[in-house]
Amino acid sequence: MQAKKKQGFFSFFFEKDNLFPIITAIAAGLYPLLFYYTNNYKLINSWGHFGYFVSIFILVPIAVFFIAHKVSKGTFFKKTQTFVLPFLNFLFFFFFLNIALYAGFSWLRTFIVLTIAVLLTFLLRKYFKKIIAFQFILAVIGIFTLTPVVFKQLNYSKEWMKQPDDIETAVFKKKPNFYFIQPDGYVNFSELKKGNYNIENTAFEDFLKENNFKSYPDFRSNYGATLPSNSATFMMKHHYYNNGSDFTETIDARNVIITENSVLKVLKQNGYRTFFLTEQPYLLTNKPRMGYDFCNFSTEEISFVTTGLGDPRDVIEPFKDYLETYSEGPNFFFVEIFNPGHIINRETDSKGLAGEREHYIESLKEANKKLTELTKTILKNDPEALIVIMADHGGFVGMKSMEESYTKNTDRDFVNSIFSSILAIHWPNGEAPEFDDKLKTSVNLFRILTTYLSENDLYLANLQPDKSYIIIYFGATQGTYEYLDAQGNVVFKKH
Repeated sequence: MQAKKKQGFFSFFFEKDNLFPIITAIAAGLYPLLFYYTNNYKLINSWGHFGYFVSIFILVPIAVFFIAHKVSKGTFFKKTQTFVLPFLNFLFFFFFLNIALYAGFSWLRTFIVLTIAVLLTFLLRKYFKKIIAFQFILAVIGIFTLTPVVFKQLNYSKEWMKQPDDIETAVFKKKPNFYFIQPDGYVNFSELKKGNYNIENTAFEDFLKENNFKSYPDFRSNYGATLPSNSATFMMKHHYYNNGSDFTETIDARNVIITENSVLKVLKQNGYRTFFLTEQPYLLTNKPRMGYDFCNFSTEEISFVTTGLGDPRDVIEPFKDYLETYSEGPNFFFVEIFNPGHIINRETDSKGLAGEREHYIESLKEANKKLTELTKTILKNDPEALIVIMADHGGFVGMKSMEESYTKNTDRDFVNSIFSSILAIHWPNGEAPEFDDKLKTSVNLFRILTTYLSENDLYLANLQPDKSYIIIYFGATQGTYEYLDAQGNVVFKKH
């Protein structure tokens, strides 16, 4: 009597007609799903995103594969039956990987994926079951890769957000309308005149002077990217990248900036109506709960698959509408514009040192136009407003791409190109407080402004160190480093 052949681990599923299409569908989507989460977790860390991506990467393929398999068994499709599941598996697998890599759809890339799927179906159809097994092995590896990312999120400590005093309940003695305008990557006037910039910008600088703005030379950010910089700014506290390893992303940064932070708490405590207007939904990609009373983007408008960057939306017209509709204050506006921005992210897309500098100059002109119109609009309607123009970080000019900033470099111009940022303030009645000489870095901006509005100098006792930090990947042991000390000198100290 012949011995019964021992079944392999996948054999049971492969031999069951109803299970086989389900298994091949899961194999097509599981690894791309894990890959996408591993590389974009901070963009999509919400239950809504989880439900969406499980549906798209797993449930939809299961339905498509199962129906296609049943239909292919019909007489009319009998000859193509053995091609259907391999083709669908290759198509969905590479299509999902394309989505995971580029966080977006492209007809050209989809055509390439379709072509690859057709070729692989004819070339590898005989080895299809082995390929399914390999896809599951990739998924196991993906689980091990994703686990530390999720573990770090679950063990994320919010201790850094606790204030050392009662600043979140400060009582304002004066309540002017407060406008915080953030032009991305706008370098300080003092740095624009030297270093890697040497850019003529006198016209806009003079415009601000004529309209009673006070500029603060050598002001800088504490971090080199939008999310880490803004989360520290709005919490009025250093986070030191949460001991993380990502230069541009920090854990829960969008929730900190958009949902709840010390600045919003103290503003609401004092009866301020709050507005967030932005040209791009970059701060909204993980669909955080909206902590502002008004926003020019709704959660429903934001795609589940997005980088939050694309064609900019006009903020000036809705800003004017809000000013007219809510003329009675006190109001707080956070207006984010994405000019001048910074040089290209990847060296493969770079126009070179001169090309990137030229692009920055053109974008700076656009920033000046927008800032001019915004400030004119405010001053026309609200001549005694508190207006703060502050960038989130520098423009990285002097590099071929932002990738260069990941390597240790203690050149003064190089480092300041990362952190130098504009700060210009229109103080109500032109009366700047005597302690405004403490405005050195962005982490202390709102603590100093809260001191000014509350007329309580005790809050100055807990200013944060005016130091700037960066995550270095190359040229030194990977980690967080102090790059500028409290006096603005270039240093290189591991944090």
